[in-house]
Amino acid sequence: MYNVHMKRYTTAQARQRLAEVLDAAERGQPVVIERRGVRFVVQTQRRRRQTPGGRMSIIASLDPAVASGAWTWAWRSTGLRFERRRRRGR
Repeated sequence: MYNVHMKRYTTAQARQRLAEVLDAAERGQPVVIERRGVRFVVQTQRRRRQTPGGRMSIIASLDPAVASGAWTWAWRSTGLRFERRRRRGR
């Protein structure tokens, strides 16, 4: 059941050599810590990266007037406001 190359420690040894235990687990080598006949296996678990494509859009729908540029967001002293975009002189 357990690999011959697996590191084995008692709880006292694991406490004294915690960095060594973690280094072995990080290298992909499972580590067994045994306490009163119960075996605990220490293994790394890599965090999966989130892809940018996996995020949900904040805006569910876009008004055509906003998409055409007729409206914009503006910061005011009272906060963020939605206002009509001013036309530039032609």
